[in-house]
Amino acid sequence: MPRDIPPLAEVRRITEKKRDAWWTVMLVDPVATPLVRWTARHTRATPNQLTWGAFLVGLGSAACFAQGDWRWLLLGAALYHVSFIFDCMDGKLARLTGTGSVFGAWLDFVFDRIRVLVCSVALMGGQYARTDDVLYLWLALAVASLDSLRYIDSLEIFKIRHGMRKQIKARMRAARKAENQAELAFMEDLLRENPEADLETDRDTVAPLEPVAPLETTAADTAPLEGTAAQRSRPAVVDLHQEFRRRFPWWVRCRNFLLRHRIRAHLISGIEFQMGVFIIGPAVDAVVATTVVSGALLLVFELAIIYKLLLSTRDFTRTINSFETAEPLRATTSVSS
Repeated sequence: MPRDIPPLAEVRRITEKKRDAWWTVMLVDPVATPLVRWTARHTRATPNQLTWGAFLVGLGSAACFAQGDWRWLLLGAALYHVSFIFDCMDGKLARLTGTGSVFGAWLDFVFDRIRVLVCSVALMGGQYARTDDVLYLWLALAVASLDSLRYIDSLEIFKIRHGMRKQIKARMRAARKAENQAELAFMEDLLRENPEADLETDRDTVAPLEPVAPLETTAADTAPLEGTAAQRSRPAVVDLHQEFRRRFPWWVRCRNFLLRHRIRAHLISGIEFQMGVFIIGPAVDAVVATTVVSGALLLVFELAIIYKLLLSTRDFTRTINSFETAEPLRATTSVSS
């Protein structure tokens, strides 16, 4: 008997991420989301079973790649895309049915990395056996290394950003609690929730998102009893990407355009890199060219993210220093009053 599952529009709202890779948004979600709804209604499949299914289909893709012939490459590319659809379905099914688990997330991540490694060896090994060109062996190493680099870098950047936010929240919480004010918000989160906002032209939309500098070093701003209750309850907005936006003002408009279509600004990530190497390259019988181009684009976007992180750490340092500057002035104002 079919389970009671909401309509497709509601399933999309529950299961699809607010931001995702453009490959996923355009070529996977239109297939994966209806399949997840059907799977949830008519089967008892679990997210972990779909993870295993994605992994096994991925191994089938690798077996095809190892044959070396273009017809096998084409079949391998098709199977890799099917594998990726299953890989997206496990998370959607977990969100829809509430059956996700920490172990399932670990299994999904590990199987993804193994699938990339096995497919890299199979694809490049098959081409090496066919051509005796040692370049394919170096490409296999490059693909596996770039995939690992992308996910290690992503994890480390997440940890650094989380640490910066944690420190700022702790300092701001103590300061604003003393004044009975709202704590803070981060500009990045506000813009993510309001992709229609245009920081340069749409003043009505942006007005609620105007940054409030934390603990300005003026006596008026440090006096705890001045201002209305509404002003004191307004959260300060800390912008850790202020310098990046100042240097690249056009980026906000591009980013918000992409967000309105659920596409994240990181256009060439690990997903697009894999698709270029394991789907586009084999499908058009241009493995070397697409691998080199995909790898180069991945590195360009990774370097851009690292540069953005560098600028963000400068914003973080200035924010922390603003606390150090404001605290003595706050104490002086308190004594004077």
